[in-house]
This record gives sequence, structure tokens and C-alpha cells, in this order.
Amino acid sequence: MRIQIVTLFTALLALSACKSHKAAVATAPLSIPVVQVKEAELAHRMEFIGYLQSNFDAVIQPRVNGFLISKHFDSGKPVRRGALLYRIDPTQLSTAMYAAEAALQSARAEAIEARNNYERAVPLASMNAISRAQLDQYTAQYRASEASVRSAEESLRNAQLNVSYTELRSPIDGIAGSSQAHIGDFVGPGTEFNVLTTLSNVDTVSFDVALAMTDYLRLTGNRAEIYDNEGLLSDITLTLDDGTHYPLEGFYSHTRKDISSSTGTLLLVVKFVNPNKELKAGQFARVGCDVGAKERRLILPARAVSQAQGVNSVWVVGADSTVQFRRVELGAQRDSLWVVTGGLEPTEWVVLAGRQKLHEGMKIQPRQVD
Repeated sequence: MRIQIVTLFTALLALSACKSHKAAVATAPLSIPVVQVKEAELAHRMEFIGYLQSNFDAVIQPRVNGFLISKHFDSGKPVRRGALLYRIDPTQLSTAMYAAEAALQSARAEAIEARNNYERAVPLASMNAISRAQLDQYTAQYRASEASVRSAEESLRNAQLNVSYTELRSPIDGIAGSSQAHIGDFVGPGTEFNVLTTLSNVDTVSFDVALAMTDYLRLTGNRAEIYDNEGLLSDITLTLDDGTHYPLEGFYSHTRKDISSSTGTLLLVVKFVNPNKELKAGQFARVGCDVGAKERRLILPARAVSQAQGVNSVWVVGADSTVQFRRVELGAQRDSLWVVTGGLEPTEWVVLAGRQKLHEGMKIQPRQVD
């Protein structure tokens, strides 16, 4: 009986020790990763939404009237500079050119006769065989015939140009738009088809950064010249509508001359080189860029921030290792970091992960993470 009592007492002691160990484990603070709020030199990051535009457009307009007899390109496809686009029936203009050639030959023949008469009259006038008035007459006829030749030459060149205008060639490397006229249409100045198509150069594409004047003045301070914005934008990136990041960085081109009276925005034009023709005019895009000079800003890993129903929050770790829920204001996101504009101070510590286990005033065991 005594042995049974001792065994029972030993078991009770062991059970009590196990419960004490579990209680100690249950009350031990959780080990939670924390990260420190840091400062960094960053410019103000902004994002703009809009559409890409071609570098420039070339409008193809016929210079002469006539019936369209052929078209030599596919709409929406690239064309090279000098490539034949359209041909207009040259028959009527060719007839005018042949008439101009005949008129030139006649003028040259008359000029030869007038020159011969003049050359014969000069020695006769020196011998007083003819009067001075007759020499003047031969001289005037010779000079007039030379002028007629020059006029006929110009008329022929004009007629030849008109014939050459019946072939419309591409003035640039670009992408062809839709044709406004079809074979058989009467085209040219004063007709329904005074524009045949438009070619868009997309070797580079442009994008209008619409910066509100309030933001512009706030970020640039006392800038001497509102149209001289070289260096204002940096780290210009392009994201397409499917989320693809364009690999080539953009560059500032110029500032448009007018400020929008309806929106009060200043338009800064940025461009992206497009060597592989991946980008097209009219394509939706998001452009991000740093605006203005760099300033010291608070940054925080994006993982440390909770976002729900428009509320941004973090768990701040106090000096006594207790946690406190706090709302924060965020600026732009930079890669995996948030720029913090309010709610935190430099060198404060915030919880990086495990937020679902926390409650207000809870004590933790902070585990610092770089």
C-alpha cells in the first residue's frame, strides 16, 4: 500500500511539472519579425495614365487631279521611305508634257534664227549698210527669243513635275493608315479625296505627362522658365495595359506651349525609342517618373503594410516590446517599398509578418530583420 501511495504521489508531481511547463510556454512572448522605418533620398514618384502617340504623321495628299489607277501598300503595315503608294492616271498630264516639249523645240528654232539674224546684222551696222534702228530690232528679237526658250524650258519642267506627281511615294519610314480613296476615284486638290492616307512614324513614340500646375509649382519651386523643364523628370518607365514593363527607359522631349484651360495642367512630352516596333500609336499605357529634386523620405517594406477598405495600417513595436495598431499615410510605391508620408517616425520599428496573431497591447519578442 505504501508503495502505491508513493507511486501516486510521484505521478502527481510529474503532472504538476508538465502543467507548469505548458503554462510557461503558453505565456512566453511570440517571436515576431520586425523592421525599422528608414529614410532615403528619393524624388517624388508619380504615375500617369494615357495613350501613346506617333512621333509624327505624314499626310499623303495628291498634287494633281486624275483618276486613281493603282494602290501599292497594305493598311496598317510598315512602308519604307521612297516606296510607291499610289499611281494616278498620267495620260492627260503626259499630253501636256509632250505639248510643252514641242513648244520648247519651236522656241529653240526661233532663237537660232534670231541669233543668226543678229550676228549678220552686227558687221553690216558697223559698215553703215543697215541703220542703227534695224540693228536694235534684230537685237531685241534675239533677246526675246532667248527669253522664250527659258520660258518654254520652265513650262516643260513644270509639265514633267506634274507627270511625276502621278506617282505618290512615301516621304518617311512609317506605318500606313487606311486608304481614303479606292481605284477609280477621281482624286486631287478640290475633290472629295484631297487626302489619300496618313503615315505614322513610330521609330519613337511619345506620351503626354499631364502635370497639374499646383503639383508643378509645389515640386519645382521658383523655376525660372516654365517651358525649360530639362532635368525635371527622371527614371521614366512605361507599363503597358497588360502589365508588361517596357525595357527601354524614356526621356524628356519638350513642354507643350499651352496650359489646358479646362484642367489646369501642363503637358510635358516624354518619348520612348521603339526599335522593334513593339509600341503603337493609340496604345493605352501607364508612365511612371520621378518629378523634381530628391528629398529625404521615409520608406517601409510593402509586406509590413496592411491595406483594407482604403485604410493603410501597420503594427508599431514600442520600447517595451508591446505592439500598437496605427494608421499610416502612403505615397508612391517604389519596387517592394512604400514611401510613408504620415503616421510614422524615423527609427520606429514595425511588424513585418505575423500580423494576424497580434492584438492591441500584446507583448512580443521582436526579431530584427534588415
